[in-house]
Amino acid sequence: TKSTTSKDFFQNRFSGSGVYNGSGLGWIWIRSTSSIWRSRRIRQSSVPSLAAGLLFGGLAGFGAYQTSQDPKNIWVSLGASGTLAAIMGKRFYNSRKIIPAGLIAGASVLMLAKLGAGMLQKPQQS
Repeated sequence: TKSTTSKDFFQNRFSGSGVYNGSGLGWIWIRSTSSIWRSRRIRQSSVPSLAAGLLFGGLAGFGAYQTSQDPKNIWVSLGASGTLAAIMGKRFYNSRKIIPAGLIAGASVLMLAKLGAGMLQKPQQS
């Protein structure tokens, strides 16, 4: 049998949907939000940061799922990415540390741009 990579799995599973549309920006945002924030904060034993990482990672996943079911339903993703962009952007501005604040803020701003571009596109006729 042919072995598949995780990229092949996600591309086959979610191709054509809002979650994985070839660019993978939604998945990058989910993975960076949940894994980087959690792994960095577990070492520092910060329970509020761990809870925030789990909360926003869950919101990112739920928002991506909702968007994959209905491309017009972007409000959870928009709220989560906007909140993270504001909070982590402020932290990055104050600390000038790329990891995790700058990376999360940048990924969140890119996700906001993707969602905004999706809102401005005309609906496709089928």
